[in-house]
Amino acid sequence: MALIYVMDPMCSWCYAFQPHLRDMISRLRPGVRIFCYMGGLAPDSDKPMPDEMQQAIAQTWHEIEQRTGTHFNHEFWQKCQPRRSTYPACRAVISADLISTGTGMLMAEAIQRAYYQEARNPSDLSVLTELAEEIGLSRKRFSSQMCSEKTAQALFEDLSFCQQNGIQGFPFLGIETPKGIKVISSGYCSRDQLLQRCAALDLF
Repeated sequence: MALIYVMDPMCSWCYAFQPHLRDMISRLRPGVRIFCYMGGLAPDSDKPMPDEMQQAIAQTWHEIEQRTGTHFNHEFWQKCQPRRSTYPACRAVISADLISTGTGMLMAEAIQRAYYQEARNPSDLSVLTELAEEIGLSRKRFSSQMCSEKTAQALFEDLSFCQQNGIQGFPFLGIETPKGIKVISSGYCSRDQLLQRCAALDLF
């Protein structure tokens, strides 16, 4: 039995969902595997994020705080130059997992911590390299992996998987069935909702 999880490390709703996901994973019965795919919200860009988009995303952070209690460091908008580019962060998660299987989720959580709690910009390669080192990876190997064709191809395949299966809202969690992917959650849901849905599918 396989679970499909699709996220983007720079998706604020994915950040709010992460503690629920970890709790759910800790309860899975033996034999249930989970596969993580990158959603890739925004392609590479060096252009500053438009002011209107900055204001809209900043407002979303406030809304998520009010709805979920998740903490955001709003100093990010003053300390950093935001760019609408999440592909580098996605490649960082993929690169970490290619270097050491299972490290991708650690990298995703490191990116979320840096972005949402420490006001560091994960659109910057320098920040991503620092985070790789912080979770125990070699800076040199990580930098090389980030620029590799294998990593670029892996992101392309993740994006193609999402497109082929009509997955658009993140975070997305589903279960593979003979008839395709059965949706558990498309977008954020509470911890209780997640656990109830997974229990009904006999995942625990």
